[in-house]
Amino acid sequence: MESHEENEINGPHSMGTTIIGVTYNGGVVLGADSRTSTGIYVANRASDKITQLTDNVYLCRSGSAADSQTVSDYVRYFLHQHTIQLGQPATVKVAANLVRLLSYSNKNMLQTGMIIGGWDKYEGGKIYGVPLGGTLLELPFTIGGSGSTYLYGFFDQAWKEGMTQEEAEQLVVKAVSLAIARDGASGGVVRTVTINSEGVTRKYYPEDKLPRWHEELEPQNSLVDILSSSSPEPMVS
Repeated sequence: MESHEENEINGPHSMGTTIIGVTYNGGVVLGADSRTSTGIYVANRASDKITQLTDNVYLCRSGSAADSQTVSDYVRYFLHQHTIQLGQPATVKVAANLVRLLSYSNKNMLQTGMIIGGWDKYEGGKIYGVPLGGTLLELPFTIGGSGSTYLYGFFDQAWKEGMTQEEAEQLVVKAVSLAIARDGASGGVVRTVTINSEGVTRKYYPEDKLPRWHEELEPQNSLVDILSSSSPEPMVS
């Protein structure tokens, strides 16, 4: 009979991830952590969960890596055909609806939640969420994966309309680092993709450059430090 630890190691890929999509004044920022887990085992510390669909549209993937990779491969192929037939780049809405169509048609078999983000000349920067089941949600910002549990209240407070590109990028990095600090299934580096009328910018934030929170910080003026740093003065009568 297998032990609990063996069950965990041989178990299916975890749904653990943190993915984020944010609109700002001029475009969108997508962000993700880089941990891919198999049960309790970290299979990849530096995976790239932000996948290119077209020159102007990207996809954030959470849940089953196999499922989300297959969906993105199909959507990329269909969008390439669509672009050739139309003679111009596909819009973000078309890409999101293709993801929705595949997710809904195969909802009994897929275990993946995705965020589609991009920029087109008709509607500018757009973010769409396609969670488990194949719903399509157009949103000013959206979060997904196990790490999103820890971020809903933070985003309600921190997101604001009309942010600059720098503000949006800083918000995404801060949010992913907050999720990494609390969610055991999120970790590694933070990757961002910014998409606007000028093109696409990818950025990478290694672990030692991320902000640290609460228990990750070195203790300051704790009782242990005070007791270990100096011996108590003898009492004098």
